[in-house]
Amino acid sequence: MLKDALPKIISEELPGAITKEILKIREENTAGAIKPLYPLSIKSGQGAMVEDFEGNRYVDFVGGVGVLNIGYSHPEVIEVVKQQADSFFHSMYNITTHENYGLLAKKLNEIAPTTGTSRKTYFANSGAEAIENAIKVAKSATGRKNIIAFTGAFHGRTLMAVTLTAKKSLSKGIGADAPGVFRAKYPYLYRKPEAMSDQEMIDHCIESISQIFEHSAPADEVAGIIMEPLQGEGGFVPAPIEFVKALRQVCDDHGIVLIADEVQSGFCRTGRMFCTDYWAEAGVRPDIICVAKSIAAGMPLSGIVVNGAIMDRVLPSTIGGTFGGNAMSVAAGLKVIEIMEREKLDERALEIGATVTKRYEEFARKYPFVGDYRGIGAMIGLELVKDKDTKEPYPEKVNAVIDYCFHHGLLIENAGAYGNVIRFLAPLVITDAQLLSGLDILDDALANALA
Repeated sequence: MLKDALPKIISEELPGAITKEILKIREENTAGAIKPLYPLSIKSGQGAMVEDFEGNRYVDFVGGVGVLNIGYSHPEVIEVVKQQADSFFHSMYNITTHENYGLLAKKLNEIAPTTGTSRKTYFANSGAEAIENAIKVAKSATGRKNIIAFTGAFHGRTLMAVTLTAKKSLSKGIGADAPGVFRAKYPYLYRKPEAMSDQEMIDHCIESISQIFEHSAPADEVAGIIMEPLQGEGGFVPAPIEFVKALRQVCDDHGIVLIADEVQSGFCRTGRMFCTDYWAEAGVRPDIICVAKSIAAGMPLSGIVVNGAIMDRVLPSTIGGTFGGNAMSVAAGLKVIEIMEREKLDERALEIGATVTKRYEEFARKYPFVGDYRGIGAMIGLELVKDKDTKEPYPEKVNAVIDYCFHHGLLIENAGAYGNVIRFLAPLVITDAQLLSGLDILDDALANALA
């Protein structure tokens, strides 16, 4: 079966003839602003493996950019979606009630580590929608107008979400940003000033919030501070727990809602069900957690899990939407969490992460352009630089590695403000043989890039 197979390229050239025709249709009929990273069209996918129309097999270290933690085409999820389809596709939750919406909300309220003695969950369709609604909840509950986000952040491409996003090339040419967004500094410790200690960098980043209060947005006019516990597009940069504790104190001191964007880091990816479980273990919690991606194994679903006292202050009709919490998606979501808990995918993420980190440590010794590797659990970044002293980014080398990997049966993707980080987001159901095979291909790609 494909789910147990290893990567193998059989075509004399890539892409093959059938895939070329599919790509031609794409180019002629779909938005040219969305460019495919690979000239690849998937015919089938199982577990951590995909196969194209020519029969080439690839091990996937991208996983739909964090969507496929339980892998492609999980048979139990397929079955519950089929069962739901036999009953009904859709019932708008603003109009009627369907059981699984409430059951999935109840489950998330039980396991999500937010503040408060009770929690309330709202469902939408995409990560960006989750972000938009988290901001609306924070503003409605506090009666305040401003939001603070961080350097390196990625929160989506809708208007508020792309304003919160640090990489401004994503909003170039589309007009004014949403108002009331201010940016503080995120502790990217690998790129801190040479003279600074880690703690001094953390203090400097917290001080940047105080500077916003002083010069741009008074604290009593700030509704929320939003951050990723482990930045994804920003380069797979974990937030130090000392920074999180200080940030929580800032929010508590000023009545500000702390929002954790777990769209990419959630659902066992980091070795816990949520990355913010590590926060809770250290004694701090966010007020709102945004979830999406792997929540429903590829079905469109997202949500926000909110401190109940905060959600209860939201005005009627502030949130809502036609397809949010679609019956088929929430059925998938219930099954996904059941599978994750039963198969202990949080523990599997730690095993995978240990294997990857050991190889990345070897890469850092072998290759002069491997500047850093970091992450939590099975969400790990490998940063390439032209010089380990100057740390000048090396996106060209990353592009060469991506191309080599594709032609040898491995799918990887870049990340980071400079495009010089290789991200690891392989499905957590990847076999040991597939994981090692993919790491061997990556090793060969780095060696080829060195040569």
